[in-house]
Amino acid sequence: MTQTSLTTLGAPAPNIADQLALMSFKSRISSDPSQALATWGNLSLPICRWRGVACGLRGRRRGRVVALDLAELNILGTITPSLGNLTYLRRLDLSSNRFHDILPPQLGNLRDLKILYLHYNSINGQIPLSLSNSSHLVEISFYGSIPSNIRSLVNLKKLILQRNNMTGEIPKGIGNLVNLVHLGLGTNQFSGTVPSSLGNLSALTYLSIPQNGLEGTIPPLQSLSSLGVFELGANKLEGPIPSWLGNLTSLLIIDLQQNSLVGQIPESLLNLELLTHLDLSGNNLTGPIPHELGRLHALTELYLWEVGNLKNLAELDVSNNKISGGIPTSIGGCQSLEYFNTSRNLLQGTIPLSLGNLESLLVLDLSYNNFSGTIPEILGSLRGLSSLNLSFNKFEGGVPKDGVLSNATAILIAGNDGLCGGIPQLNLPPCSHHTIKKITQKITIAVSICCALLVVIFIFVLSTFYQKRWKKKANVESSIISEQYLRVSYAELASATNGFASENLIRAGSFGSVYKGRMRCNDQHDVIAVKVLNLMQRGASQSFVAECETLRCVRHRNLVKILTICSSIDFQGRDFKALVYEFLPNGNLDQWLHQHIMKDGERQALDLIARLRIAIDVASSLDYLHQYKPVLIVHCDLKPSNVLLDTDMVAHVGDFGLAISTSRHG
Repeated sequence: MTQTSLTTLGAPAPNIADQLALMSFKSRISSDPSQALATWGNLSLPICRWRGVACGLRGRRRGRVVALDLAELNILGTITPSLGNLTYLRRLDLSSNRFHDILPPQLGNLRDLKILYLHYNSINGQIPLSLSNSSHLVEISFYGSIPSNIRSLVNLKKLILQRNNMTGEIPKGIGNLVNLVHLGLGTNQFSGTVPSSLGNLSALTYLSIPQNGLEGTIPPLQSLSSLGVFELGANKLEGPIPSWLGNLTSLLIIDLQQNSLVGQIPESLLNLELLTHLDLSGNNLTGPIPHELGRLHALTELYLWEVGNLKNLAELDVSNNKISGGIPTSIGGCQSLEYFNTSRNLLQGTIPLSLGNLESLLVLDLSYNNFSGTIPEILGSLRGLSSLNLSFNKFEGGVPKDGVLSNATAILIAGNDGLCGGIPQLNLPPCSHHTIKKITQKITIAVSICCALLVVIFIFVLSTFYQKRWKKKANVESSIISEQYLRVSYAELASATNGFASENLIRAGSFGSVYKGRMRCNDQHDVIAVKVLNLMQRGASQSFVAECETLRCVRHRNLVKILTICSSIDFQGRDFKALVYEFLPNGNLDQWLHQHIMKDGERQALDLIARLRIAIDVASSLDYLHQYKPVLIVHCDLKPSNVLLDTDMVAHVGDFGLAISTSRHG
């Protein structure tokens, strides 16, 4: 169709050039499966009503093509150079089609062009140098390589070149695009380093260059104060996480996953109150996780670690790092958590019972760590849990059979040689009570040997102390029977501990958790320690009975003092059992020996004299337990964490949940 034929058919003279350009475009299309261009060429229909064509409404652009939007139509063909004749074209969107061959340099004639979308096609070659003539161009999305003259597009606001096969280095000239607000270069094959010239882009709000081959360290980009998205994940970046990230207070998303970053997580990240997504997984990070991450209340996705204040958190991934320690009990506060992955770390300890609070949990992966102890039955109570991976840890004992643990296809437990029982499909050996007896015997023997060694080492020092103790023993024993214990209810203990709040949690053990509280005792308010038994844990009830039986008739200055007990029901009608002790403010011996007690910013340590006194106190308590009449009491779980220290650093042995009482001649 020629210009003469169009004029003969009555086409307005000003847009004849536009009609010719569009018909030339159609002539290059070899496949149009959705018939998107079927109306093109129908001269009874104005070109402004052709599909994908938009025209100006006033002034010199009236009736002229200003936009061509043909995205996602599966069109196959090449791009005609005649598009360069659409003088007033402002927007060209041909993305997500099957255009191939090169981009014609005639597009550089489009002086009014502002938006150019050509991504998700098969166009080859570079962005034409002639596009630098389009002084109004503000947004490009393209397949191919980045030309060196990109620096000339000074008005560019969006540069989206992601999901291509671009190679080479990112040109430093991008730093000249001072009006750029959106830079997307992800999922390519870029190599080299992240250009430090990006720090010149003070207007930038979106920086995304993940899934490339970038190396080196993260350059200083602290001048990007408007940045909301910072994505450099899945590269080969090294060095520490820069602390200046915490100064970019507009950040909503940080993605640095799957690199080779080292060191600790900078505490400056706690300044990012708007942060909703933090992914640092798959690096070589070490050191502790800042507990203050709970201040980031806006977080909805965290791929590293967390604390219980993040109530909106749905996903938590700390996998593939070198994080040590245990799972914090505060995890139970993440009531929206659906996905929890700690695999391939150095985590240890037992599964916290607070996991039972995660009623929304769907996936739990604790594989390839050093977790130990038994598999708690609380996992079977999580009715929504559909995938559980506990493989390659050090779990032992019987496997429960409820909930997800009743579905062999939903759980992985390989690599835990001490497991037994469970559903038949797991093919585990049956649990033997004889094995349990052997373990108990070994514990008893080990405790007896330790006690004997303590007695031998400190026999000379203790001799004087024993003489004084025997003089007082009669008075102590006679006062036990007459002692009256307080009567307390569940409501009183809940009030004393502020509803068993996490901030009052002192420690969590295999059979329960200990909380600090304040309660009125003998007409005065005393600080107390409340041990709440987790009755869902197998053996917890027996532990409660054992501790009550042991402490009801013993009294010694080096044993924890029990104030009372509570056996009742909670506000939900569930059984509740707790023991109330005198609160000992200096923590336990394990903290002083291994966990670095701090006071006024300085580390506190035990000198030789203090250690000797504590050893004497412990030996004295054991001697009392072993010599007390009419029964002999074996503690069975003596360890530094069960030795508590009062204000004067006097040691008190506690936690008699595994204690064995026997007659003197039994």
